[in-house]
Amino acid sequence: MTTLLTLLDGAGDDARIALVTAETGKKYSYKALRSLVLSFRDVLRNELGVKTGDVVAASYLNGVEFVLSFLGTGAARAIAAPLNSAYTAKEYEFYLSDTKPVVLLLPRSATKSHPAVKAAELEGVRVAHFWLENDAVRVETILAGKKSASAAKQSDGGDPKPDDVALVLHTSGTTGRPKSVPLTHHNLVTTTGNIIRTYELTPKDVTYLVMPLFHVHGLLAGLLAPFRSGGTVVVPEKFSAGRFWSDFAQYGCNWYTAVPTIHSILLNTPLPNPLPKIRFIRSCSSSLAPSTFERLEATLRAPVLEAYAMTEAAHQMTSNVVSNRHPGTVGVGIGVEISIRDDKGKEVPKGQVGEVCVRGENVTKGYWENEKANRESFWEGRWFRTGDQGRIHESGNLQLTGRLKELINRAGEKLSPVEIDSAILSCDGVAEAVCFGVEDAKYGEIVWAGVVLKDQSKAGPKEEERLKKALESKLAKFKIPQRIIFTPAIPKTATGKIQRRHVKEAFVVQVKQQETRAKL
Repeated sequence: MTTLLTLLDGAGDDARIALVTAETGKKYSYKALRSLVLSFRDVLRNELGVKTGDVVAASYLNGVEFVLSFLGTGAARAIAAPLNSAYTAKEYEFYLSDTKPVVLLLPRSATKSHPAVKAAELEGVRVAHFWLENDAVRVETILAGKKSASAAKQSDGGDPKPDDVALVLHTSGTTGRPKSVPLTHHNLVTTTGNIIRTYELTPKDVTYLVMPLFHVHGLLAGLLAPFRSGGTVVVPEKFSAGRFWSDFAQYGCNWYTAVPTIHSILLNTPLPNPLPKIRFIRSCSSSLAPSTFERLEATLRAPVLEAYAMTEAAHQMTSNVVSNRHPGTVGVGIGVEISIRDDKGKEVPKGQVGEVCVRGENVTKGYWENEKANRESFWEGRWFRTGDQGRIHESGNLQLTGRLKELINRAGEKLSPVEIDSAILSCDGVAEAVCFGVEDAKYGEIVWAGVVLKDQSKAGPKEEERLKKALESKLAKFKIPQRIIFTPAIPKTATGKIQRRHVKEAFVVQVKQQETRAKL
């Protein structure tokens, strides 16, 4: 039986290095890491009273404590609920209320004035500090909380089972309220196998982990898949462009996975000389503009492999591979079935646009206590409806054309924001771009866009007209944004994902304020 605990087998070599903390250079072998995970499991069961099926929340930056809290919770047959350490008290309240953990684990630096502690006190959740001291696991309760509702549960003291829920995460909420997604050991381990097959990961590979571990991208592609392959993961607390290349070279890294925002930042960061040899670069979690793809390959001299993933599928669903990579596509399903379907659930002919649906052992069985969402999210035959629109490209790869709920409906014509974003990004002088629909009395919706310029001093009416003129050769007239708003930054989630509804709200408010000032 394969569970998260078996990922620490080190591909048969316990002495192999599993984890390196970038800040200190401390190395943990697979044997040492497994021993610490089991020690933490015992602390959860014996000192914190965690039972089988309990939820254990934790809020840490990337590092060995995060890794131990996640894997140790799974080893105890409990459910890990990792939380972003940058959350506000209100955000912590929501997630603690929704998942109902029996304990919230925090670093020793989190005092009783910390937003997470305040939220836990309101929700009646026990809080404990967890840290490593001289390679020994230490815990200290700082807030008692209420008596656990799971007191009647028993811990069988055994190892986890493949069907045990190991992780609960929330959807990004890009089009609505976040939903709770339970993922089993089997879901997670299946994805690690799919990722290893996609990129042919081996014990020789060393990755530099820049994505946050509270998100499936960093957790599955950046950490667990390399562990299963017997490779090495170099972990900084958080992404820093200033130290990326020095760490990458120092620790002999040969690949990394990131969101397009991070790729763009690295393209604008001075490169080392000589440039480290990179086996491949993986991009995921939001669309990679073809222009960025081409710059990455030319600048970093490595194949760029764009992937497509969702929390509900325990991350990866499709990916480009070295032998078949096409800018503007997200590859093929590896270990996952892909189907394009109409609004009745019927598969459409190849090449036609429809909703992307997936099926596989990595896909969740359903949302947590949300039967309405479960009825709406699955077609007969356990086909999960992603909510994304796409088609099968002539290359055989999947090509996404936008979120169904984010399509811009201009006079009945459904416009793909992804297509318009890519066109704007291909214009000279544009660093970032995002388009969205704005209500209009005549057309229903019209296209607006937010743009970050490489040279902010050029922002103004003349630059707006220049960009619109440049887009005439790239887009039909009705797709060209009627309004381009220049901004120093585009709002994103903690994982670098753009939420169009939030972008729209922010920019519409900005324009109204500018118009009000102009009238005064």
